[in-house]
Amino acid sequence: MPDAPQTPPPPQHMACMEVWGGSQLAESGVQLGGLDVWVYSKPFGQAQRGGDVYYVSSCATGRISRLLLADVSGHGQSVAATAADLRTLMRRFVNRIDHTEFVKLLNENFTALSTHGTFATAVVTTFFAPSRRLSLCNAGHPRPLLFRAAKNEWSFVGTHEAHAKAPLSDIPLGMFDVADYETIDVELEPGDVMVSYTDALMESCDADGQMLGEAGLLKIIKLLGDVPADKLIATLLREIGDRYPENLAADDVTVLVVRANNRELVFSPRQQLNALGRFFRSLFKPGDHAPLPELTIPNLIESLKYQFGHRPSPKT
Repeated sequence: MPDAPQTPPPPQHMACMEVWGGSQLAESGVQLGGLDVWVYSKPFGQAQRGGDVYYVSSCATGRISRLLLADVSGHGQSVAATAADLRTLMRRFVNRIDHTEFVKLLNENFTALSTHGTFATAVVTTFFAPSRRLSLCNAGHPRPLLFRAAKNEWSFVGTHEAHAKAPLSDIPLGMFDVADYETIDVELEPGDVMVSYTDALMESCDADGQMLGEAGLLKIIKLLGDVPADKLIATLLREIGDRYPENLAADDVTVLVVRANNRELVFSPRQQLNALGRFFRSLFKPGDHAPLPELTIPNLIESLKYQFGHRPSPKT
């Protein structure tokens, strides 16, 4: 297996209107409004860039955070171009709470690329700090794992049961341009943790040579016990790697961990001015739309609550 990741440095604050990520090697932590995030991504072999693409974005006020983890067919430069397009889409929707249109455009982009054999599985999550609501869309990707701190319990987010889904629902991006994607809403309490990952983890083997699959992965993460979120990636990958010699060595490996922290980010006047500058520069980029705020009733209501301090308090 590849060298196990180390515990990353403390998360760095994401700036307003910032998009961070790509398809390159990464072992980093970032801090968002209400969330701490850690990402580990290792391209296959000695490649500089792989087929796993990860992005994190923060809106103009730090209230809306979006995370994308995609497993794109192919490697290297072909995926690097796709990753650049995904960054543009992330920035276009950086101020939007509802990610429905974002996911729709993701699918349209990959459908256009499907003539070249390009498709992707992906999980898109949007977190709105004032309500602590995390909304998740899964496009044929392995289901994220969710830890509930109050119950000390791990489970999966979503279902894979065919009878529970409509035809052409939640399928990989680029398969059909008429696909539908369900949104699952989860309210995160402080200390709750969600783990997204690419299929290299599930396709690893246990000591008996049998593929782990979802059930095996869930069993392992339960056996790890009380591991702090910032050490979870390193601990999980080390445990999987120790179980079978070839584990995690035959594909790209990416794990993304988020932990709810119930903390509001405070931006300095300089950071706010920089965000305003990024916004106005976006107005003049050819072929791109400015990331305007989402002018919908739910967004306006939540914004007013945020401005007047009506934030949810932690449950006891």
